[in-house]
Amino acid sequence: MPFMSQDFLAYAAVFVVITISLILACALLMLNKILGQRPVEVTKKKGETYECGVTSVGDARQQFSVRYYLVGIIFLLFDVEVVFMYPWAVVYKQYLSQGAFIIFEMIFFVAILLGGYIYLRRRGALDWD
Repeated sequence: MPFMSQDFLAYAAVFVVITISLILACALLMLNKILGQRPVEVTKKKGETYECGVTSVGDARQQFSVRYYLVGIIFLLFDVEVVFMYPWAVVYKQYLSQGAFIIFEMIFFVAILLGGYIYLRRRGALDWD
């Protein structure tokens, strides 16, 4: 077809899938609305939250200690830093043949991490007292 470009043909399948999915979603919602079972009676008991048969006690909006968030952030910080060790481990053998500089880089990196860990331990950031 001369009026259709290659770009249009490349995206035509995407448009067809989106159109079919929208039609199917709307049809299923309408079918549920027509054939779905409606509650016969509305009581106070049906409106309560089901929590494994145990009635809830107190308010759900309780405060957590700041230490909880602090330990979480510290964990994320060290976790992300350890992720940087994976690419180093992948190219270790390749760059080791060119010299031992790659080992000194990792020793420096781990020393920085260890320094941060020692600092946090001395400040008491990881204590739960």
